[in-house]
Amino acid sequence: MTQKTYNFVIKLFATGLGTGYSPIFPGTVGSLLGVLLFFLVFKLNIFVSLLILAILFFAGVYSSTEAEKMFGKKDSKQIVIDEVVPCTLFLLFIPFTKWCIISGFIIYRILDILKPFPAYRSQHLPGGWGIMTDDLIVGIYTIVITNVSHFLLKGLLC
Repeated sequence: MTQKTYNFVIKLFATGLGTGYSPIFPGTVGSLLGVLLFFLVFKLNIFVSLLILAILFFAGVYSSTEAEKMFGKKDSKQIVIDEVVPCTLFLLFIPFTKWCIISGFIIYRILDILKPFPAYRSQHLPGGWGIMTDDLIVGIYTIVITNVSHFLLKGLLC
């Protein structure tokens, strides 16, 4: 593989198939790719889905580490693979209703902006580990909040 091809493949993956180049809200557009990925691929066996997500997570760590070097900026806004993987993950573990998907997406985006503890601190991990881990933590928070809300509201909201 030539260097040019390698750079193209890394950027394509790290930018969520180019969604990270969106001129407005690239993180949200990348998260929408995660929703699309969920609907296209991840209604498979839960173990197969988790295996695929684990592979994508570690590929995201690698590609975002490399993409940081290529973009010349720490956690460049074009790198959105960190939104794609956790967004798909939280969808696997919330009730499969329209309102849970919508409210979960909104909760995920708000938490991704706020970066509650320890998500904010995890951003300081080196390279792609910091890029991917904070969003993974936010995805886990989203699972908990959405499921607790669903339980407390007895399914009224989602």
